[in-house]
Amino acid sequence: MRAKRDKRLRVPVLPEEEMMIKAKASEAGLTIAEYLRNLGLGYTVPSVIDNRQVDALLKINADLGRLGGLIKLWLTNDGRTKYIGKSQLHMTLDTIRETQSAMLSEIIKLRK
Repeated sequence: MRAKRDKRLRVPVLPEEEMMIKAKASEAGLTIAEYLRNLGLGYTVPSVIDNRQVDALLKINADLGRLGGLIKLWLTNDGRTKYIGKSQLHMTLDTIRETQSAMLSEIIKLRK
C-alpha cells in the first residue's frame, strides 16, 4: 500500500518560471507535483516520445518495405528491371532488411 502524500511545499516562482515548469512537466507526461518531486529527489525525469518522430520512423519503415517489394520484382525476372545487376540488388535487399529490422527494434524500444 502506498503512503499518502499529505505534506505540501510552497515554491515561489516568477510567471515565466511557472510557464516553463508547467511546459516541462507536460512534455514529460507528469503532473507538476510529480515533475518537481522527481527533480527535487534527484530522480531522472522520464522523457515522452514525440509521436511525430515515431510516425516518421514508421513511414521510413513502410518505404523500406516498398523498396523491398520493388527488388522482389527484379528477383522474379520482371522485364522492367533487366538492366540492374544481380549482385547490386542482393546487396541492396540485404541492407534494406538490416535497416528495417534495426529501425523496428528502435521503435519498439521507444514505445515501451
